[in-house]
Formats: sequence, structure tokens, C-alpha cells
Amino acid sequence: MEMDLINHRYLSKRSVHFGKNGMAASSHPYAAQAGLEVMKKGGNAIDAAIAVAATLTVVEPTANGIGGDAFVLVWAKDKLYGLNSSGFAPELISIEKLKELGHEAIPTFGVVPVTVPGVPAAWAELSQRFGKLSLYEALEPAIRCAREGVPVAPMVAKGWKRAINRYLPDKENPVYEGWFQTFSKNYEPPSVGEVWKLEDHARTLEEIGKTNARSFYEGELADKIDEFFRKHDGFLRKSDLMKFKPEWVEPLKVNYRGYDVWEIPPNGQGIVALMALNILKGFDFCERENAETVHKHFEAMKLAFTDGKHYISEPKTMRVKPEELLSEKYAEERRALIGDTALTPVPGEPPKGGTVYLATADGEGNMVSYIQSNYMGFGSGVVIPGTGIAMQNRGNNFSFDSESPNALGPFKRPYHTIIPGFLTKDGKAVGPFGVMGGFIQPQAHVQVVTNMIDFHLNPQEALDAPRWQWIGGKEFHVESRFPNHIIQKLVEKGHTIVQQYDDISFGRGQIILRRDDGVLVGGTESRCDGHIAAF
Repeated sequence: MEMDLINHRYLSKRSVHFGKNGMAASSHPYAAQAGLEVMKKGGNAIDAAIAVAATLTVVEPTANGIGGDAFVLVWAKDKLYGLNSSGFAPELISIEKLKELGHEAIPTFGVVPVTVPGVPAAWAELSQRFGKLSLYEALEPAIRCAREGVPVAPMVAKGWKRAINRYLPDKENPVYEGWFQTFSKNYEPPSVGEVWKLEDHARTLEEIGKTNARSFYEGELADKIDEFFRKHDGFLRKSDLMKFKPEWVEPLKVNYRGYDVWEIPPNGQGIVALMALNILKGFDFCERENAETVHKHFEAMKLAFTDGKHYISEPKTMRVKPEELLSEKYAEERRALIGDTALTPVPGEPPKGGTVYLATADGEGNMVSYIQSNYMGFGSGVVIPGTGIAMQNRGNNFSFDSESPNALGPFKRPYHTIIPGFLTKDGKAVGPFGVMGGFIQPQAHVQVVTNMIDFHLNPQEALDAPRWQWIGGKEFHVESRFPNHIIQKLVEKGHTIVQQYDDISFGRGQIILRRDDGVLVGGTESRCDGHIAAF
């Protein structure tokens, strides 16, 4: 790996972090420390990633949980592996049944949008294939945090308050009783710094650790999940849980100015970032804070995202193959549409042929890019009594249109927002990167990658730089720190620009890169309670 990507500008407003024997970067200090603890105990980067992920379900339940999904990129033994651990819709659900029940769209919360959770299976699969410690050993820091309690961090408290307000209108609904019992006191959220214990959560983590997650999919925990959904007229059953297995997949890549950028293939939206980069590599950019540069990024992202929303679904129902969307010919066709003014994007015709992100690395060369989520903060609002398991609402991302490739259906996985990223060069690992946050994720991936490769920002600067996101049509939201002179020129080009003063909607990321001398260089998000632990 050439040194140009990470051997520059280490002195900045928020300096990068360095490590030698191991590093864990996450959105919460306790979680990063959990990864470091496990590595010091003899575990590797994969064990550390499991530890960080499990601890995040405890300390940041506002964004993820045991009942969510996970996607992972693992660099081990000089190869990159992809794991899709996103769950499918229950066997009993269908668009027709929901219409019979009076639904005109897929509900956002409650029992209906709950899909099979993939997180526990991801932990077990990673541990079995690549870990050095047992799954229980990797989960021990999370179990301790849940049992003893952890002070609530500032950004977590903010998300918690927002969730309470979201669920309060339904506080009398028995479906949400478990959520209020687990995550509130008299319908009030915890305050910043308040120690919050999750004892049911601790017992569930112990059960998952002792049984290598089998209890969750075929044992006592599965029975409790089944009982709840039968009682409240939901669709999920133990038989659905028993059928679930994580899928090892071949990651997708595009080469961007000498660096291979990797993403998990659909049903995730990582291909959107790759399509945008494929378009952008045909331009030369002289400076980052330049209206013409931003304009071209805007247009490339609109074109890529429009294709993504039109085509991405469960792989077996996609109308085109991922490699067709990533072909050089198709990138040239889409690039040719970009002019001097804002366009209204439409899907092209390619030639036929609430989330947490973490990164870990160890002294042996292993690196992990890991993301998991319950979606929309706490997810569905369903917590299985006596377990602390908060269930996701990923079914809300299905289409209610039966003609759509992403149409809701039994055993189908929905269009998925959470995506881990990874960089390599000349067949060697550069490192994991990712930015959590719904549909901002592929957009933030593009911004972080171009910040580092095109504009030579170090990992911390790449994360700290003001972000933008496409909302639809010609409308973009930008952070309040976005330069006003660029905004004015973008408006002149026909873009609708809205400044946002709450940066929570612009994602939260982590980056770890490895230099040729083995030194690890990390950046952590300034938009959350981010932390890097290293030794």
C-alpha cells in the first residue's frame, strides 16, 4: 500500500489516533474499550468486533439491539470476506394479508414490520469461523455492562428522549409494554449520566453466549419470541427463526483512483456508493470546497441512488445483475448525463449481463468493518418480555407494490440500508470504514472515500468535514457548517439547498487504516460519543 492515503496531515483540529497491537473504533467509549479488553485477553479483531457490537446493544440501545440485523466485511488471511446476516420476512406475511387487515401501507412500528433478527447469528458465525475466543468470552464485557449499568452518554440520551416521544401515543397498547418497562421509568427517559441497567438483556446475552446463539433461533429465547407474536397477532414464528442462516457473500468492488472500494452486495445499498464512485472517477477534482466539485458529487449520487432504489432487492428478484450496474459502459452513460445544472434523475437501463458502525484491527493483520441496526432508533417498539430483546422493524423497507422487485413477501429480505465499507490497494488491506444513518450511508461513504483519496484528508478530517445528503428531486440537505459561498453557487445551478442545524441526520462513522509499517491510524465521529481504544 502506498503511503499517500494515510501518511499526511496528522495534525488537525481533532487529531487521528494511533495504535500498534490493536484498535477498536465505535460510537461509544465503553464499546471501544470492550473490544480492547477482548484483544488484550488473547482475542483477535473478530472477537473484538463481536465484543464491541454486543456492548453497543447495551450502551446505545437507541440505535441497535439484539433483535436487529448485521453486515460484516472481514479481512483475514489476506482475503476479504462478506457476511450478510439480514433476516427475512415471516412465512405467514404477505401484502394480501395486510390489505385484508385494513393496512394501506406497511406499518412503521408494532408487530407487523418485524423481520427475523440476524445479529445473534452474525456473532456466532464470526466467532466460529474466525474467532480465537469462545462467543461467551467475547460477550463478557457486554454482559457486565448490562448487569452493572453504564452512565447514559449525551447523544444516546438525546436519541432516547426522541424515542420516548415517538412511542408515548401508544403507551396503553400492550404491544409496547415491554419497551416502556425496559427503557423508561414512569414513561420518562434517562438523563445524561444516569446509570442504566439492563438485567434481562444481560441474561439474554449469557444465553446467546453459552449456546452459540442456538437458544435465540431454536431454544428457550425462540420460544419466548414465538409466544409474544402469537399473543399479539403478529406473523413471526419460531419456525421462521429456525430457518435463518447468515450468508457468506462475495463483496463487490470498484477501483477508484488505484484503491479498491468494497461493499456488501444487495440486498444492501452499498452498491449505490460504488455506482456513484464509478461515475465520479471520470472527473478530475482540483479542490474539495468548490461548487463545481460538489455539483458533480450531487449529480453522481442522484443518478446512483435513483438506480439503487429502482433495482435493489433480494438478489433473486433483482431485474439486473450487480455487475451490470457497475460496468464501465454504464458508468460512462450515466456520467454523460451530468451537465452544468441540476438534473431530475430517472432510473437508467444498464446493459444486460438507527444503526451503529464499528471497526477493529489487530496486530496479526485482521481487520473488521461491522454494522448492525434495529432501524429507526429502537426499532419496532417491541421488546420481548423478560429478555430485553428489542425487535427491529426492517419490514418497513419493503415495497407495498406487488409489482416491485422489493415487494413484501414470505422469506424475502428487504432493501437494506446498513452497509460496511473496506479499502484495499494492490491486494493488501488498507482498512475498514463506515458511516451509520439510514439512507445517508452510501452518500457518506462516497464523501469519506473522496475526502481521503481525492482531497488527502486524514481519517479524522474525512469524518469531520461538513456533509450533504440527497433528499429527492433536486433537494439536498447540508450541515450548518457547509460553506455559504458554495451554497449560493449550487442554488444558481438549480439545486434546492436546505441547511440543517441538527447533525444527527448526517450519520456517524469510524475509520481504521493500516500503514505499511503496521501502525494503525484511526478516526472517530465528532457527531456522536465516538471513541477509539488502542494499544
